[in-house]
Amino acid sequence: SFSPLQLIFQSKIAISTLQSKQARNRMKCFSWNIIIATLVASPLSCCQAFSLSNTSTSRRKSYTTSTTRSGFNYQHNISPTSSFDNLSQSSSISTSSIRKERTKLQAIIDLDFDDEEDPETIVPKVYPQRWVQLGYLSLLALVSDWVCFSTAAAPSTFETAFGHSSAGLIDLFLFTNVFSCFLVTDIVAKVGLGKAIKGASVLMGLGCLLRSGIPLFMNDGLVPYEVLVAGTLMVGAAQPFFQCTPPMLSATWFASDERATSTATAINFNQIGIATAFLVGGNMATDSVGLQHYFELITVLSGVLAAGTVLQFQDKPPTPPSSSEIEKMLKGEEEPPFFESVQKFFKTPGFTKPLIAFICSISITNIVGAFIDEVLERGGIVDQFQIDLAGAGFELAILIGGIVIGGYVDRTKKYKKVTLACLLATVFFVVPLGLTDHALGQEPILLVLSLLGLGMAAGPVQPINAELAVDVTYPSDETAVESVQQIGGNLISALLVPVAELMSKQDYQLLSFNTLLASDIRGDVVLLTLIALVTMVYYSGFDAPLKRTIADCSDDGVCSAPELNMKMNANGDLILDANNKSVNGSDNADS
Repeated sequence: SFSPLQLIFQSKIAISTLQSKQARNRMKCFSWNIIIATLVASPLSCCQAFSLSNTSTSRRKSYTTSTTRSGFNYQHNISPTSSFDNLSQSSSISTSSIRKERTKLQAIIDLDFDDEEDPETIVPKVYPQRWVQLGYLSLLALVSDWVCFSTAAAPSTFETAFGHSSAGLIDLFLFTNVFSCFLVTDIVAKVGLGKAIKGASVLMGLGCLLRSGIPLFMNDGLVPYEVLVAGTLMVGAAQPFFQCTPPMLSATWFASDERATSTATAINFNQIGIATAFLVGGNMATDSVGLQHYFELITVLSGVLAAGTVLQFQDKPPTPPSSSEIEKMLKGEEEPPFFESVQKFFKTPGFTKPLIAFICSISITNIVGAFIDEVLERGGIVDQFQIDLAGAGFELAILIGGIVIGGYVDRTKKYKKVTLACLLATVFFVVPLGLTDHALGQEPILLVLSLLGLGMAAGPVQPINAELAVDVTYPSDETAVESVQQIGGNLISALLVPVAELMSKQDYQLLSFNTLLASDIRGDVVLLTLIALVTMVYYSGFDAPLKRTIADCSDDGVCSAPELNMKMNANGDLILDANNKSVNGSDNADS
């Protein structure tokens, strides 16, 4: 004759009178069975209302490995968006019903949230160590790209000293990088993130040591070219461990509303390495002696960074930072080999669109960076130091844009809208880089502003779509996802660079019949514009469900966001299948 609320009240009183913790736990189990039996008889389970409520208690949700509630189906396989099976066969839950039942459910939850800590309960939590992790990974990425482009700012000095071109050494580095990308996923899966990053940092430090010789001691000058190449290849093999792991680091250490920002920081910090190569290398490597001291400086910094990484970089936190990571842990997800993962990715709806966006972004930024001297000279900037400053500003804009725009995506999950806006802005900013208005002539200020705007617009597309690809393939291996994107981006951009170089020699006349509006535009800029426009058209069809965000939505209160691409009915309620699980589709894919 007791109602569910009366049963809850009486059970809490009974539990509080017991002195033994073991007795209290037995009483809890008995009370749960009685309460659930009562709730099952009701047409609508309040438990189901809680599991689907868009306003469910944020960050209070916990997971337990205990099986004492098996009758309540609160076991290892529970997910943040899964419903409690066999409690109701309703095909949809109205918002009003959810509100009415939340009070009942809160009382049920409070039954098990007493003042005693349960060691078996896991709650999402973040730790200050995550910033140390991010700092080391970002700095490692910076140094690795600094090594890659270390001689790009002084190609004539390098060729005089070694008798080989700087571009050839960079090509060897990049080919080694691509080869290593095929291995990094399986190595990280086998030894863990911590050991992999520590090992790669030591490998990079040893490679730098080969390139420079022992700094300040027993050094008679530059090392032989063959030794320089060996050291460069070692750094090239280490770099993918810093480029392909940012999404995994973000998932392992950062909360769901911090991941895009942390990924943007780690992925784009290599741009600062390129900027450093131009600023420092251009000033130090003026002759063979300066080139030697330049290599020694890189070696010292790399050695200090490797030592710090070995001492302070950790594998994973004591507890996961998000509900999706807790779910993966409880399910015991084991990642398949890399090539098996790749096959699975391309069969996953929505994976190819963030991949194409990533390739578009990295291709545009790489091509602009490769020909930045020609671009700026065409606009009237001929002083080498000014060119280096403008190039450094471009790389810095990529990093800042990724952090700022990535933070917005973290809060809103508007991956699609933000990416399309960035691609449109990319078209807007890339055109002035190759456009000469005959009436205005050269406009250096306009050119530099366009270059900075391009960095802010095109740069964030990479980390945002790295996170999106991980989101739609959840619970996939984050490192495997990023490895695929890095391989695709580096290969396609390497193929496009000679095409862009060929087209840069072509000028196309615009509105030549009008003296006031007559202009000409370079062919490489036409190529970049077409790449961005085609990517926009293809990307606009994205409508895949954000699986990881759906799993985490109650962590950061975005369960009601249309960007999750969950199927809704005409009243805006979540549509369920026969098992009370959400049906995902494209009916509301207006993100």
